[in-house]
Amino acid sequence: MPTHELYAMDPGNPMWKVPAGGSARFSWEYDDHRARLLALYQKGKDKQWDATKRIDWDLEVDPYDPLGTPDEALALYGTRYWDGMSEKERGELRRHVVAWQFSQFLHGEQGAMVCAARIVETAPDLDAKFYSATQTMDEARHAELYGRFLHEKIGMLYPINDNLQALLGDTLRDSRWDMAYLGMQVLIEGLALAAFGVIRDTTDKPLPQQLLAYVMQDEARHVAFGRMALRDYYRQLTDAELREREEFVIEGCYLMRDRLRGVEVLENLGIPKAEAEEFSERSPYLHLFRKLLFSRIVPCVKDIGLWGERLQRAYVDMGVLELGDSNLDLLMSQDEELAERLDAERFAAEEAARTAEVAQAIAEGAEGG
Repeated sequence: MPTHELYAMDPGNPMWKVPAGGSARFSWEYDDHRARLLALYQKGKDKQWDATKRIDWDLEVDPYDPLGTPDEALALYGTRYWDGMSEKERGELRRHVVAWQFSQFLHGEQGAMVCAARIVETAPDLDAKFYSATQTMDEARHAELYGRFLHEKIGMLYPINDNLQALLGDTLRDSRWDMAYLGMQVLIEGLALAAFGVIRDTTDKPLPQQLLAYVMQDEARHVAFGRMALRDYYRQLTDAELREREEFVIEGCYLMRDRLRGVEVLENLGIPKAEAEEFSERSPYLHLFRKLLFSRIVPCVKDIGLWGERLQRAYVDMGVLELGDSNLDLLMSQDEELAERLDAERFAAEEAARTAEVAQAIAEGAEGG
């Protein structure tokens, strides 16, 4: 079925065109590279995987309870609307919420793919181009698997959130090569990682857990690349240039904190906008998500050298300044380890099943003899 027919709301024009600025840059220096980035590039090559083979797509997913997370996480829970719903209607609400969440993941991953390709084109250093080429493939794989999940398991999609689209457009229209990475990898993907982590750690459903764990394993490398490339580059910038980038970060953080709430899902189900916004703001899940969102963004922003007075004041206002001292390396290593542990558990279970089949075949052969 064409994707357009699965949208819960009209997505508008099926093609979004963003005017591109900046220059394509070629480097004729093929030897003088940063060893750290080349090591990361090698790791990016070694860690490539096939979403068709690594994901167990035969796992069943109940579209009306795709994640198995507590209903308390839903913004409508405990309201008069929730109390008046039948169990079938509550299942439909769960389906719409997950369709909206994973649709934003899907659209964001396509944006990350385009931004990574833009860095290949515009970055001045060949080592950055090399690594961004592997990241482009990673993001394509992520868009592939989220799209397949929505098509085959949920049967519904939502258009890109207006504010996510606005931030993505601002990122892509900027002619400076580093802004593609600052906007996408630090802000948009930082937000996505927060959502991935919340769902990965709370769902008891194996298929979405696999999707999120394996995507986050890739993203750990992407964050490491961004920190290295931007930290080196920002050491060369003037105070005025750094302040411009800090203003971009401040605006993006407020935009994502205040606007990406899934209100359009409730409106689409007939809830008046004012009530939908009130229910979303009161949601304990939303408050947890916002806190975790900044757990990835703030330490990364500080590490790359964007830590001016105005930016710090903004983080004080958001109540997240202390997160600048978080151990981002530990978070990233945990993301990688969880995916590896999930692989080990799956392979052990498959090996045990194969061993049992062989033992059964031998036993049946002995009985026949």
